[in-house]
Amino acid sequence: MLLLLVIGNTEVSRIKGITAAGENDTLIKYTPPADAEFLFYDTPKCINAIPVTPEGNPTPGIITKASKNLINLPILVVRAGSIIEPKIPYINLSSKEGGDIRKEKGVSDFEEIKEKSSKLADFLNSFESEIMIAESIPGGTTTAMAVLRSLGFEARSSSSLKENPLILKETVIDEAMKRIEKESEIEVMEELGDPVLASISYISYHFKGKVYLAGGTQMLAVAAYLKHLKKNVESIITTKYVINDNSATFRETSKEIGVKYIGSELDLSVSQFKGIRDYENGIVKEGVGAGGAYYLSRIKGFTNEEIVSEIDRIYRKMIQ
Repeated sequence: MLLLLVIGNTEVSRIKGITAAGENDTLIKYTPPADAEFLFYDTPKCINAIPVTPEGNPTPGIITKASKNLINLPILVVRAGSIIEPKIPYINLSSKEGGDIRKEKGVSDFEEIKEKSSKLADFLNSFESEIMIAESIPGGTTTAMAVLRSLGFEARSSSSLKENPLILKETVIDEAMKRIEKESEIEVMEELGDPVLASISYISYHFKGKVYLAGGTQMLAVAAYLKHLKKNVESIITTKYVINDNSATFRETSKEIGVKYIGSELDLSVSQFKGIRDYENGIVKEGVGAGGAYYLSRIKGFTNEEIVSEIDRIYRKMIQ
């Protein structure tokens, strides 16, 4: 199983209060490449810091990194609109940040992304029968919610913040809908999505084998869009934190779309560190393929305690 991590940015993330993916507005642009680099090095290369929430909780990439270490999980990084170039080998689909959907198209280079995603899928088809796709894009749950709403699903997205800023998201989406309401025909993903959602959708669409989507609300948007394109994915794999988020509608929306999901029963309450245990209180919840990577470790025979022990080992090294 190959894990693709698709990284990008959207201007939506700079709307104050919409994401926890970064200690401040300046650092948000570094979060996706830093997430990717952290999977391969002890610390990121593009910035001298580990991606954290404003409260200091580490990126969910720490869960993915632990699983990578335990099962030698192969990871391919795909750049789809990240502002900062990751300092690791990667596949480039786009370097154009997603737009602010209230004012402009979410994906300005939509046709180019479609074409390049198709070429990448063709390449993967030559040697893989199964792939798992994950994401790192601050603000991505808002664009995902906009895509879902436009496709007819009354979905509420989850959030990296403990208190889901749903009113703010609704306001952003309402403004975006007003911008496009006079258009007789729109391409939903181009107008309301982001480069990461577009890339994952078209890699999945053209891949001939089984596709597993590792993530939460964003992957529901991908599954709904693929259904619109008459294509199904194998399943979505996410964390219990997303599934149990009562402010969101993950269970209901997945049923409405008709996509199967698997909830990884990750239990971080046994961690030695508060920064890790805080995940049990609704901080961050998902990202960087955390739920999917954890699931792969479990089916390879590792226990929750063994995985958390590796997470703690990585975290201890981070804070020394």
